[in-house]
Amino acid sequence: MAIRLGLGLPQLRQYDLAKDVTDVARTAEQIGYDSLWVYERLLVPESPSQGLYGIPGLPWPDHYRGMAHSLVTLTLAAAVTERTRLGTGIVVAPLHGPAQLAKALATLDAASGGRVIAGLGPGWSTDEFAAAGVRPFEERGRTLDEVIDVCRAVWGPDPVSYDGRITKIDAAVVGPKPVRPIPILVAAAGRKALTRVVDHGDGWIPVAMGAQAYADGWQRLQDIAAERGRTQPIERVPRVNALYSAKAHDGADRQPYQGNAEQIVEDLAALAEVGMDEVLLDLQTTPRDAGELKDVAAEVYEKARAAGL
Repeated sequence: MAIRLGLGLPQLRQYDLAKDVTDVARTAEQIGYDSLWVYERLLVPESPSQGLYGIPGLPWPDHYRGMAHSLVTLTLAAAVTERTRLGTGIVVAPLHGPAQLAKALATLDAASGGRVIAGLGPGWSTDEFAAAGVRPFEERGRTLDEVIDVCRAVWGPDPVSYDGRITKIDAAVVGPKPVRPIPILVAAAGRKALTRVVDHGDGWIPVAMGAQAYADGWQRLQDIAAERGRTQPIERVPRVNALYSAKAHDGADRQPYQGNAEQIVEDLAALAEVGMDEVLLDLQTTPRDAGELKDVAAEVYEKARAAGL
C-alpha cells in the first residue's frame, strides 16, 4: 500500500492569504495529496529570551515572521476541498484554553465531514507562553496531558464533565461533536514525551528527524509500549521540513521551481524503510509564491509515486 502523502499549506508572509491557501489546497487535492497540514508560531520576539527550539544562540528563522493562524488556515482549506484529511502538525496545545481548542477542532471536523487530525505538541518558546498567558512554561507537559484529556471528554457524549487542574466542566452540553473520534498525534522525542504518545495518543508525529533518529525513536516508542502493555497500533506521521534550492529566474524566462526533489524522495524512502503511515511534507519555506509551491508539490508527488512510495 502506498504511503499517504501530506502537504503543508502556505502560511508564511510571502503568500497572499486571501487567495493562496485555497488555491494551493485545491491544487494539492487535484494532484493527489492525501492530507493538508498547518503548524503554529504565535510570534517572533525581537529580543528572544531563548534560542530557536530552546537551543542557546540559535537564531529564530526570518520566515517565522507573520505566520498565519493555524486553525484559520486549515478552515480555509476545508471549505474548498472534499477528500483530503486536515491536520495540525503541530499546534502548541498549552498556548490554548483546553475547552476552547477542543471545541474548535470538533467544529472543524463537523464542518469538514470528519477529516481532522489533531497533531499536538508541548511547545518550546518561553516568549510564546508569556504572550499566551494560559499556563506557565514549566507546566507545558502536564498542560498538554490535560488538553488531550479535555478533548476526549468534550468530543464524547453529553453531558460532558471534567475536573482537572486547569479545566472544570460541570455536567454540560458541548457541541458540535466531531463526526468521528478525532485522532490525536503527539509530537515527541525524549522518553517522557514518547511515554505520553503511548499513554494518551493515537499516533506519533516526529518533527524534522533524519532516518536514523526516526528509527531510534520508533524503537524506543515500541519498547515503551511493550513496557506499558499497549497493544493498540500507533500511527506514524513524520514531519519533513524540506528546503528547496531554486534555479535562477529571469523575468519571462522563469522556469518551474527546481532543485532537490530527488533528494527529498530519497529521504522519504529512507524513512519508509523504517515504516510510516503518512508523511507531512512542508515545502513552503523557500518558494517565492504559490505558483512555485504548487510546482514543487507536483514534482515531489510525481517522483515519490514513481519511486513506489
